[in-house]
Amino acid sequence: MCANQRNRWCRCLKKNTDQKYTYADYLTWDDGQRWELINGEAYLLQGPVGLAPAPLRQHQRVSLALAAQLYLYLKDKPCKVYDAPFDVRLSGQKDSSDNYVDTVVQPDIVVVCDKTKLDDRGCNGAPDLVIEILSPSTAAVDFKIKFDLYQRFGVLEYWIVHPAEKTLMVFKLQENGRYGVPDRYAETGTVLVPLLGDLVIDLAEVFGEE
Repeated sequence: MCANQRNRWCRCLKKNTDQKYTYADYLTWDDGQRWELINGEAYLLQGPVGLAPAPLRQHQRVSLALAAQLYLYLKDKPCKVYDAPFDVRLSGQKDSSDNYVDTVVQPDIVVVCDKTKLDDRGCNGAPDLVIEILSPSTAAVDFKIKFDLYQRFGVLEYWIVHPAEKTLMVFKLQENGRYGVPDRYAETGTVLVPLLGDLVIDLAEVFGEE
């Protein structure tokens, strides 16, 4: 294991720094820890007490408030919302079988509108919307590694939520296949989501005090 095991996003490989892993390997890991694969590298996301701690209470409250608004709006619509832990498998190969998928992430919240991408194990392909909620130890990963990943695989909107600063950044995929300058929202704003119809997210409910 890596030296900084108390860091929630401890960047270490599961077995061997020279080895690349696939979803087939990932399915065999039963050590009680939560891992993500990104380009074949295994990242420790969460584990037993003493390894990687659970997300902070504020993180969980914001996640629940966002997911609740999405769920209530989408419950009778084709698009569906899922929260972590929920596997999203991404592969740049034509063969998307387990031995060829080298990226499996567990975003905080996803919305999937294409039912053919859903199976009993999660989502096979890019969701339409991905939401990541920052923790101090995840910021670099969410802003760089996952930003590049979601852009490359064509996630239409990528939201980054900063619970401590009570802000939201919304990145939208442009015609050139890259994310544009983000729309920024403060804690009392409202977010129109034309991607999902006439949905309006009330950030006062997301960031408001308990």
